[in-house]
Amino acid sequence: MKQTPVHEMHNDHLLALMPKQSQRIVEVGSSSGALARAFKEINSACHYTGIEIDAQYAALSRRHCDSVIHASVEDLADDIFDGLFPSDCWVFADSLEHLYDPWQLLRRIRGRIAAGSSVVACIPNAQHWTMQTRLNSGLFRYEDSGLLDRTHIRWFTKLTIQEMFETAGFTIVEGGGRIYDEPGREVVLEAIRYMAETIHADPEQAVNDAIPFQWIVRAEAI
Repeated sequence: MKQTPVHEMHNDHLLALMPKQSQRIVEVGSSSGALARAFKEINSACHYTGIEIDAQYAALSRRHCDSVIHASVEDLADDIFDGLFPSDCWVFADSLEHLYDPWQLLRRIRGRIAAGSSVVACIPNAQHWTMQTRLNSGLFRYEDSGLLDRTHIRWFTKLTIQEMFETAGFTIVEGGGRIYDEPGREVVLEAIRYMAETIHADPEQAVNDAIPFQWIVRAEAI
């Protein structure tokens, strides 16, 4: 199955969370290399490795990364995986949800990375209000990109993102939601508030967690 369509734009919110003093970065799903290009403009001395499952995208990544591995990160043999360390920052720009076992990969990284090192990630919000409307109407159809990208394998909410990192040996130290101007949101949020009240959940939390399109986090190894 073809991966998410490639583009030359980088995620500014994710870039802002990447420690600027990082010496060795590994990005899983480096795509066009746009994020590598943007970071190298800030810190040209950093060694930036991309891991990319799509051969065409891997070729694009090589324009901006110092090295690129064309493979699925989940299939890397121990000797190749060990060669990615020491590294002080791993980046997942909308890629954790494309993995079969992101929990295991984070544990694998934690077993080799030093305490205080970072994992930075952008993850689609499965609790987004539009997802709730689709589930409510039964119109849960996969698409070429977006929250219902047909190549997504796993789904996460703010709560389960936190749980994933904590169980892997990380603690989230900063981040937030990417929020866009979306017509029709307010009336649906009122319905989400009512539903939360009905099931005795926190209505304010339910509304707040339904607004971000994606969650951006930086977690540190503990």
